Amino acid sequence: MSGVLILFAHPRFEKSKTNRALLTGIEHIPGVTLHDLYEEYPDFNIDVARERALLSDHDVIVWHFPFFVYSAPALLKQWLDWVLEHGWAHGSHTRALQGKIVFVALTIGGARAAYEPGGYHRFTIRDFLVPFEQTAALCRMAWLPPFAVHGTHLLTKSQLAQQAEHYQDLLKRLVAGGLPVDVLRGCDYLNDWLAAEGQRGQP
Repeated sequence: MSGVLILFAHPRFEKSKTNRALLTGIEHIPGVTLHDLYEEYPDFNIDVARERALLSDHDVIVWHFPFFVYSAPALLKQWLDWVLEHGWAHGSHTRALQGKIVFVALTIGGARAAYEPGGYHRFTIRDFLVPFEQTAALCRMAWLPPFAVHGTHLLTKSQLAQQAEHYQDLLKRLVAGGLPVDVLRGCDYLNDWLAAEGQRGQP
């Protein structure tokens, strides 16, 4: 069993139908902790000791946020700066986070095709996430591809429900352990692997 910590950062969560769908029922999955940073720290006064204790208690970390102007909302950036400080999260004599799995869960307004070389945004989502990937490497964590939901304003109720089902399936698999990490690293998105697994499971 591996505890999963979702560090959720959305300054306007009440207006996000996609994130509401993704997170509905999450609290009922054994082994998953949902930690809403904007709910906990509306004044941005992060309790660093508490956050580090949460990290220590979980083996899988998810940075879950809406993709705002090619990056994360401000509070998550501050969390990274304050919590993952040199001497605790990284440095020559620390191993606080070594070996923990980490990935990003994103909701993105633009279509997936817009995030390709030569597309409207010129770069892939994986390209934009390089600072997060390097942060994971700095802390000796095992980085996985993102779980990303594109075209959020165009999704139908059934499409939203399917994405939520995939997300919860992923979290349950992570809690259970035994995911093929090396295989997952070869995917562009974790969604692609989940979809392929679903097709293999159909009669």
